[in-house]
Amino acid sequence: MSSLTTSLTHLLGVRTPIISAPMAGASGGALAGAVGQGGGFGFLQAGYNGAEKLKEELETARSTLKVSSLEHAAIGVGFIAWILEEGGPSSFDLLKVPLQNRVKAIWLAFGNDLGRWVSYIRDYDRQRADGHKTIIFVQLSSVEEALTAANDWKVDVLVAQGIESGGHGRASAPPLLTLISSLVEVVPKEGPPIVAAGGLANGAHIAACLTLGASGVAMGTRFLLTPESLYTDAQRKALIAAGPNSTIRTFAFDRARGTLGWPTGIDGRALMNQTVKDLEAGVPIEDVQQAFSQAVQNGDPNRMLVWAGTGVSLMNQVKGAAALVAELHQEAVAHLRRASQIVSAA
Repeated sequence: MSSLTTSLTHLLGVRTPIISAPMAGASGGALAGAVGQGGGFGFLQAGYNGAEKLKEELETARSTLKVSSLEHAAIGVGFIAWILEEGGPSSFDLLKVPLQNRVKAIWLAFGNDLGRWVSYIRDYDRQRADGHKTIIFVQLSSVEEALTAANDWKVDVLVAQGIESGGHGRASAPPLLTLISSLVEVVPKEGPPIVAAGGLANGAHIAACLTLGASGVAMGTRFLLTPESLYTDAQRKALIAAGPNSTIRTFAFDRARGTLGWPTGIDGRALMNQTVKDLEAGVPIEDVQQAFSQAVQNGDPNRMLVWAGTGVSLMNQVKGAAALVAELHQEAVAHLRRASQIVSAA
């Protein structure tokens, strides 16, 4: 397999700059481990679960990769920071789980004080006897956030999330191509690698981001269409059936399920369905919540939540995560080679 070598692959020690994003309710140890097997880097999401569940998922990842320790494995854990902020002392117990397991990376997003958690991780690492240093990813959607993360918090990786992204994100985020171009202008080459995220579906998209100056990509929706993801068959079928205009940015699903702690300005992109339509039509929230809860129990995608980015219509099959990483890598290599032929000697 031809290599794609960037500052990100050097930092993570992986063969390809493809990352599976941490997705609550979708990214468990099996998916993260399979992505690592394929040569990429896999994140599992701590989400709304407690420490014991996170330990189970890390054990699944370790077993999938057939390693005795996660210290050198291509595995990371993502945290929704506002959940940590609301969790009190138990939040530190949760954050200690990946730190005690010496995972390679932690991804922080959606907090009112991300710097607090960056400092906690750095302080924890400084007290280690073995010298292990956790690689810290911070998700952002503006130049201002990037400069704070790079200059003040000294994080290791900047995840640039564009408006096209599925799942939660900043409602005012610029399109991904604009965001990457803006960050490349202000983040020095020796600074943190930039990872592009938002609406990416195939190797052509990966190649485009790399030529813009990103050092890697994080893909979410594409990895939902793997047998290793925690999505149901009904949710996968809904993704495959989706068209180019099937997604919507909305807070409707958070209202329906009662997850209301998100920072100001955050909403989510998902497949449009009856839950959104009912709320927009003024159906009482109690009725919407009851119908949503019933849909979750019945596995009904016409009302249940199916997160998806804008590239979903370009995805048409379920494929094993390791094989998918290899396929995306080869597609990206082919597109980069094709693009290089456009340039000729004067």
